[in-house]
Amino acid sequence: MKEYQDKTIKCVDCGTEFVFTAKDQAFYEEKGFTNEPKRCKECRLKRKNATASKENK
Repeated sequence: MKEYQDKTIKCVDCGTEFVFTAKDQAFYEEKGFTNEPKRCKECRLKRKNATASKENK
């Protein structure tokens, strides 16, 4: 099993730094995700809600 270390990543939307934890990295690998997150939790939620709003119109 791979050993992960927390990484600090800068959000592409708001520029805030957030931590991509070792636990999250293991989860991403388990799910087969190959890319690291580009957005902080708040921006991911905003983007998700904006997309959902467009689909409901």
